[in-house]
Amino acid sequence: MSRPVVVFTDTEDLDPRPGVRLLADAGFEVRVAGTRDPDVLAETARDADALIVGYARVDADLLDRLPRVRILATMSAGYDMVDTEEARRRGLWVTNLPDVATEDVAVHALASALSLLRRLPQADAVVRSGGWNEQFAEHFLPRRASELTLGLVGLGRIARALAALAAPVFGRVAAFDPHTDAAAWPAGVERYADLGALAAASDVLSLHVPLTPGTNRLVDGALLERMRPGGFLVNVARGELVDAGALVAALDSGHLAGAALDVFPVEPPPADDPLRHHPRIQLSPHSAFLSDTSRRGYVCRPAENIVAWHRTGRPLTPVVEPATTAGVPA
Repeated sequence: MSRPVVVFTDTEDLDPRPGVRLLADAGFEVRVAGTRDPDVLAETARDADALIVGYARVDADLLDRLPRVRILATMSAGYDMVDTEEARRRGLWVTNLPDVATEDVAVHALASALSLLRRLPQADAVVRSGGWNEQFAEHFLPRRASELTLGLVGLGRIARALAALAAPVFGRVAAFDPHTDAAAWPAGVERYADLGALAAASDVLSLHVPLTPGTNRLVDGALLERMRPGGFLVNVARGELVDAGALVAALDSGHLAGAALDVFPVEPPPADDPLRHHPRIQLSPHSAFLSDTSRRGYVCRPAENIVAWHRTGRPLTPVVEPATTAGVPA
């Protein structure tokens, strides 16, 4: 009897070997495609029962070429790379990783916010150019966090972890999340029922929502205009949440003092992308999720989802469940 087949799509900077070993020990044949190219994926996974998905787009066209696939296990908390409606229609499971890097992303967001407030990149540049305290203070005077408000757009696991970390540092922590009712609202976080009102009350606005049709370019020119003059934006969620042109305009005008971006509409951003070169933008290479611990979890936890599905008929952390028995392993 042939072994069930699992294919890793693109693994980017992750080492798939721990996940490969876990699956092989459980009786699977494992292949690593190492690409987002749909033609290569269709050939490599033509007889696959499961995909472990990085950033590769899994849509109807690709699924048409993968008739045996029953489960799509993403290597991230977000799963916008998968056409979930198409997966549901076909009776497929889709899983994500809700908490592998919660602490890492929350710490990265806080570090980014504090780096913006303390003007650390500018301080570094002043010293490297031969300047010292007086040049730094004249042009890049830091702001005191305990006198400022941190606003959270979204209140999921990462935002809640960030709120707990930030509470002793910031004067106020506030949030907007229409999907969290008052009874589940965490203590110590002020609740705003309107996103614009939160933006107007925040000195630092940090984004923590998934990418959906409703959140695409959620942060547009109108919202940026409502932010406090001299405010800061932090995005460790998805690049498409922000209208990049509007952000550059807000920074150029001086309305915003800075932004910290870990994610971009196109990754990596092209060489001529204004986001790469703007002096008021602090950049990181979609690395908020990375740590020595999370790096292993990102390849092992999807494998554990697939092993659980194969043994019990149900994965550990599903986000899409089949409406039929098509997603049940044979």
